Amino acid sequence: MRVSARNKRQHHERRGHRGEWVASLALMVKGYRIIQRRYRTKLGEIDLIARRGDLVAIVEVKVRPSLLQAMEAISPASERRIEAAADLWLARQPDYSRLSVRFDMVAVLPWRWPVHVENLFQGR
Repeated sequence: MRVSARNKRQHHERRGHRGEWVASLALMVKGYRIIQRRYRTKLGEIDLIARRGDLVAIVEVKVRPSLLQAMEAISPASERRIEAAADLWLARQPDYSRLSVRFDMVAVLPWRWPVHVENLFQGR
């Protein structure tokens, strides 16, 4: 039986949404407050924006079988898109000057607690 491209896309989208939910729970356990989920702009999308004090974590969530595969899934082009979307979000924050920003990843792996990788890449 062939799976249509639409069904496959819906399956991956649902898996991604579940992964974002699991990642947000893991971050909340670590003391972060989830400010925004799936922040979309014309320049790019941010999966999660989390905050702890004056630290803002721009978080990319990857659901993969291994941590290595999750880390390899973030290309230089996707880093640029995430940075561009983060710049737009930050420009709209009234306390922008006090905030420190970090680009993180949460890898949602099968049958394991999510792995939070801090400072996955450096912004401009």
